[in-house]
Amino acid sequence: MSDTPASRGIVRRAVLDALGMPSLVLLASMTGFGSLARESALGLEIALLATAGIWGLPGQIALAELYAAGSEIVAVVMAVSLANARFLPMAVSFMPLLQPGLARRAWLYALVQFISVNTWAAGLRVCPGLPGAERRRYFAVFGTVCMTAALIGTAAGHLAAGALPQPVTYGLVFLNPVFFALIFADARDRATAFALLIGAVVGPLLHLVSPDWGLLATGVIAGTAAFWLARLPRSGARP
Repeated sequence: MSDTPASRGIVRRAVLDALGMPSLVLLASMTGFGSLARESALGLEIALLATAGIWGLPGQIALAELYAAGSEIVAVVMAVSLANARFLPMAVSFMPLLQPGLARRAWLYALVQFISVNTWAAGLRVCPGLPGAERRRYFAVFGTVCMTAALIGTAAGHLAAGALPQPVTYGLVFLNPVFFALIFADARDRATAFALLIGAVVGPLLHLVSPDWGLLATGVIAGTAAFWLARLPRSGARP
């Protein structure tokens, strides 16, 4: 990638965008994960590798809890994969934005590791208005800043484990899904709004019925219902 004033402007924009709420929320929530990892007997190196490699808090929590329970490695891998299965449609919907002008598509394998709700939402908002090379620059810089904040939070939480009361640890972890909900609440499309509303109502009820499968069932029900509701004609719209 060439180093031009326009490119430096993209880097500056990506850094400033990432240093706001995305990095602050990641720093706080990964502090909670770091503390949880320490309590689950995961070493600092493994906790940092989990943050960089799994790069999804639900999967990281699944890893820590199953490791503490002494589960088999196959069960841990399956649980982490299912917990972060949302990354597949996110990658499929976003990565084509980074392909224009890319000579070696192998770079996409490196860039896809930065996919998270934070980077995906920011990329969908900013990248369509940029040239191909600048899209990749913005996404890589934004993702690097976010991951750096997450790694710092993980290390801080791991080193400070025991100093944080357990309710504070869980509260910090809970910041992440709350922030995700706020990101999607700002969406303009009907499907996203329907999915949020239906999930908010159905989720707690299904969790009471089945704590193990309630979240998965909520996603299927809310997502499917939102898809079909969004396809209905608006009231008063012309046929």
